Amino acid sequence: MIRLLFVVLTLLFTFGRISAAEMPLPQERTLPLHLARQAAEAALKQCRNDGYQVSVAVTDRAGVLKVLIRADGAGSHTTDSSRKKAYTSASLRRATSFFAALIAKNPEVVGLRDMNENILMLGGGLPIVISGEMIGGIGVGGAPGGHLDEACAQAGLRKIGADTKKK
Repeated sequence: MIRLLFVVLTLLFTFGRISAAEMPLPQERTLPLHLARQAAEAALKQCRNDGYQVSVAVTDRAGVLKVLIRADGAGSHTTDSSRKKAYTSASLRRATSFFAALIAKNPEVVGLRDMNENILMLGGGLPIVISGEMIGGIGVGGAPGGHLDEACAQAGLRKIGADTKKK
């Protein structure tokens, strides 16, 4: 009986294991640097054309910074605000204006803004979605209103063919 059990266990361990090479690994699209740069430049150009000196940040899907540019004359605080807006939209997968409105309507959820030190729930951050897959975030800071920052971020999304429907 013990010998039979040993044989069965040996067969299970020998043939029942799946190697990493045989097991499918998850695949995720990434935001290439050249598209991140194009989006940032287009957003900056839109704001410049509208008369605003801003900073623009683009992150990957995890909210890790890929590109940060600051216009001549933009306030020093705009680098942090644009980066945090991009991080927030990437990590929470929604427009930052959605969360700003949510908190205004439902003060009991104000704690959302305190999840970590990188969260900023002011308008101007949008997720980057291409072909239905969320691959990053873009954030703009420095225009005189979150809706204006968001309009510039939308220009960045259009430039790279990303989904411009606001979530």
